[in-house]
Amino acid sequence: MPSTCVVGLQWGDEAKGKIVDLLCDRHDVVVRYQGGANAGHTVVADGTTYKLSLIPTGILRPGISCVIGNGVVVHPPALLKEMETLAGQGVDFKGRFFISDRAHVILPHHLAEERLTEESSSVADHLGTTRRGIGPCYRDKVGRVHGVRVGDLFHPEQFRAHLDRIVAYKNRLLAAMLDDFTPFDAKTVADEYLGFADRLRPFVRDTTAWLHGAIGEGKRLLFEGAQGSLLDIDHGSFPYVTSSNSSAAGIAAGSGVPTRHIDRWIGIIKAYTTRVGGGPFPTEQDNAIGERIRRVGREYGTVTGRPRRCGWFDSVAVRYSARISGATEIAVMLLDVLSGLESLQVAVAYEDEQGNRIEDFPGHLADLERCRPVYETLPGWNEDVTSCRSWSELPEAARNYVRFLSKQVGVPVKIVSVGPDRTATLMVD
Repeated sequence: MPSTCVVGLQWGDEAKGKIVDLLCDRHDVVVRYQGGANAGHTVVADGTTYKLSLIPTGILRPGISCVIGNGVVVHPPALLKEMETLAGQGVDFKGRFFISDRAHVILPHHLAEERLTEESSSVADHLGTTRRGIGPCYRDKVGRVHGVRVGDLFHPEQFRAHLDRIVAYKNRLLAAMLDDFTPFDAKTVADEYLGFADRLRPFVRDTTAWLHGAIGEGKRLLFEGAQGSLLDIDHGSFPYVTSSNSSAAGIAAGSGVPTRHIDRWIGIIKAYTTRVGGGPFPTEQDNAIGERIRRVGREYGTVTGRPRRCGWFDSVAVRYSARISGATEIAVMLLDVLSGLESLQVAVAYEDEQGNRIEDFPGHLADLERCRPVYETLPGWNEDVTSCRSWSELPEAARNYVRFLSKQVGVPVKIVSVGPDRTATLMVD
């Protein structure tokens, strides 16, 4: 049976959650394969707004199973709080929500370490983390010595002994670096996290084995990425990236499912560009245009509430990310935000300081910082498109704009969104 990947092709916040929600009717399982509670998905259904960070969007659809894969890092109190909020909105988790026993656990010292990193005077421009301990947790995972996995919580004696060693090390490190640091007590942390484990126990399992069993039964899987491909630790605008493979490259490692099982690769883009935190942004509009996009598009982080930097669509960046994530089709989101602008600009290439034309997205930060966008200008439209319910109802200028984006990226656009509700989603003829 066909399975699908939905992945953001920009710097995150592309409204992936809406497309995942719409596709759930054609799938049986939704899988999160990387990231942590730094992700933010907002879904509006029947007048109710749901906000999700760790839990796959498919949980909003009864009968859909949801999996947090081994590539995700889990902060138990944040996860339990999110579950409680959704349960209060009528969401049922029983028998259809599973957490990998191989997923790594965010512990209290990870949050302190992230504060240390962000406040360090050696960091000229903040990386823009959400301060949820995600980067330090991934660092301990790769370092192996101080990593804790969800499955470890169900071996209390071994967990307590391991945590004693970890906390002793982290206390020495943080006390030397933070003036206002209060040492962690290993016993207190262990007691708290073993309590979390008791509450999470019904949902924890070997999700890799479960997913392969689902594939064997002919079930259709939907892989849901967090953040965006340009934030990928290997392929993004390093070091202003996240700590995991947020492109489609992370699927196999983060879930245990080989990509040969996926047939459809949907890249999600906004009709313009945004990013949060530091880092080069060639098409940024730090002016009235950028402020208008932010205001109309309500461009504030779902998780942090921070205002997003806004600018024109960048074809160079998306062309690159579409290639590395293997996008076979594109969904253009938030097209309605551009209504009312007299003209629109799209970056079709870059130029360096010598005026040389650059068609490919630079791999080094210094090279990207020197790039200046080469724009093509397209006519805008004044009509309010939020009530459009078919491709043919869109103004001709809006359709031409979407066609132009498709041509520049080199991937067909199949879906266009003109509003937050499920019904405000158009299939392109």
